[in-house]
Amino acid sequence: MNDPLVIAGKSYNSRLLVGTGKYKDFAETREAIDASGAEIVTVAIRRTNIGQNPGEPNLLDALPPEKFTILPNTAGCYTADDAVRTLRLARELLDGHALVKLEVLGDPKSLFPNMPETLKAAETLVKDGFDVMVYCADDPIQAKMLEEIGCVAVMPLASLIGSGMGILNPWNLRLIIDNAKVPVLVDAGVGTASDAAIAMELGCDGVLMNTAIAAAGKPVLMASAMKKAVEAGREAFLAGRMPRKFYSADPSSPTQGLIGS
Repeated sequence: MNDPLVIAGKSYNSRLLVGTGKYKDFAETREAIDASGAEIVTVAIRRTNIGQNPGEPNLLDALPPEKFTILPNTAGCYTADDAVRTLRLARELLDGHALVKLEVLGDPKSLFPNMPETLKAAETLVKDGFDVMVYCADDPIQAKMLEEIGCVAVMPLASLIGSGMGILNPWNLRLIIDNAKVPVLVDAGVGTASDAAIAMELGCDGVLMNTAIAAAGKPVLMASAMKKAVEAGREAFLAGRMPRKFYSADPSSPTQGLIGS
């Protein structure tokens, strides 16, 4: 099926984006990402070495940029200034790479996005030439504001980062999807394959996850499950589900010509 995900003018075959944190080592990271089929991998610049710490193991040795699209993110940033500074460093480390993931957190306990600071950072980064994918609250108005600023994708949370609680407010996600002219990807809260499938069935353009794979009992096997779930959910969305008909039975087999009738 020729159904690419297009972000900032580039096409991707996979609609699953995967984080690189919380694995036991870089070898497991690579194995899980290969099993997921992901082409875009997100990297927390403040927590992972991609060249800023010479002499330490470099993630880019396990995930070379010529094979994967590296998506630097601002995990751990709580102000717009910190986020902007972090992504400017990432651009230098990645030889002018423009595609980034912005997240500005509100507090260290919930990791819920600080939307005023997120909007401020997004405006600065877009003016500075970045292609900004942005983690945000599941607020249709603020998601639209981020799109109008010029973000290339909006990424509302399904539930809190790392919670595994799944999609808690599908209605808000549908409002965001229906009003968006840029890709909408669920970011945060996916716990298992059915959560990913539901996100795609709602009409999301993709799903980004990390903990759901890395914290699974068998991360590589879960990565494979997530790949299939995203693909199945997308196909179901494109196929169009049957209408719900409460209290109205509709047998799937013929009712004419039954034996004995």
